[in-house]
Amino acid sequence: MKVIVLGGGVVGITTAYYLARGGAQVTVVEAQSGPALETSFANAGQVSPGYSTPWAAPGIPVKAMKWLLQRHAPLSIRADGSLFQWRWMAQMLRNCTSARYAINKERMTRVAEYSRDCLRQLRADTGIAYDQRTRGTLQVFRSPKQLQAAQRDIAVLQSCGVPYRLLSAHELPEIEPALANAPGLLGGLHLPGDETGDCHQFTHQLAKLASDLGVRFRWNTTVHGLMRQGRHVTGVQLDSADLLQATVLPADRVVVALGCASRELLSTLGLDLPVYPVKGYSLTVPIVDEARAPQSTVMDETYKVAVTRLGNRIRVGGMAELAGFDKRLNPRRRETLEMVANGLFAGAGDWPAAQFWTGLRPMTPDGTPILGRAPGWDNLLINTGHGTLGWTMACGSGKLVADVALVRVPDISAAGLGLERYAGLRPNFRPSLHPNDPGQPKPVGLWT
Repeated sequence: MKVIVLGGGVVGITTAYYLARGGAQVTVVEAQSGPALETSFANAGQVSPGYSTPWAAPGIPVKAMKWLLQRHAPLSIRADGSLFQWRWMAQMLRNCTSARYAINKERMTRVAEYSRDCLRQLRADTGIAYDQRTRGTLQVFRSPKQLQAAQRDIAVLQSCGVPYRLLSAHELPEIEPALANAPGLLGGLHLPGDETGDCHQFTHQLAKLASDLGVRFRWNTTVHGLMRQGRHVTGVQLDSADLLQATVLPADRVVVALGCASRELLSTLGLDLPVYPVKGYSLTVPIVDEARAPQSTVMDETYKVAVTRLGNRIRVGGMAELAGFDKRLNPRRRETLEMVANGLFAGAGDWPAAQFWTGLRPMTPDGTPILGRAPGWDNLLINTGHGTLGWTMACGSGKLVADVALVRVPDISAAGLGLERYAGLRPNFRPSLHPNDPGQPKPVGLWT
């Protein structure tokens, strides 16, 4: 079986790896010169299933209005001139109910917990190294309202079997000793099952492992379009700087893992993908004082900023700008990241030497990624929409989509993860059913 994976970020590379391990002939197409050079390049470094929380939550509309008036707000909105931006925000607002929050939180946690397990198994199988740590995530609170809101998350964590520990202010240094000197903290939520690591390093290492399994890579190559016959994608038409390489790749399956660019490509097939580019920022800072540095990840709930230990560096990441595909660096965002990190871990890093970066995170209105078969198409799959949790959900998403492509039973339920949850469509392939089960209907088209 020939499978083309469009996208060479962490989501695309993990998908390619699991496909190749399952016996498929895989080609990855990526516009950049190598893996993980866009959104996966300098993210916050968290593998945080326990913190897999929808941004669309009760109370967020009121908070968002207040944030827009604050200098160090976690959210900024600037009109990008498109109707889609406003439609996407309206969809997000409709998900800001307690009922929708609980549903979306469960879906996200289901994928993220599975993904963390897949990552651990991958690490055990291959010995892959990426400045990883397995000391959990600590979410810190600065107000009584935040502590109260944590109870809502705890209820979902309990229902999903996720370990946690609610901490008072004086207990925070038990997890992160350097927080003993941090002012203004009232408590925290420790999620010991979470991990950290350098997503860029991981993706590079996994690409090498995938190559050893026979995966071919087409770097510096953009997708011109998808070739189709009826409801079947027959191949991918490419634009490549290398004129000696084929410009058309035939395919039995095509996986779209292009992050924010997935929407434009799939719109040519009549699919309305509700994925918007949410701009985030990060700083990567050399550590100058180990005693003042974080041990793992600390998430500041007030500013939605994560401070993560990556080897001898600190990665400070966060913020959300809704401004289309604008990738300009805003110095005010750097100011906020430095303010939060210095407030929590004063004197830990060499801030003048910090590397400032921005990336566009593909986010859905409900926070849950879009995984599985594209409704109405025989052999087209989607793996995008992970928002700020691409690194957290990459392995699980890649394994699930690979299983669907290879007509295998996924290890977890795929209910509520597909595009049909937005369109009201019913897919004619149910990935939770085994194709050889005589008591179940057969998949249609080429899914045999």
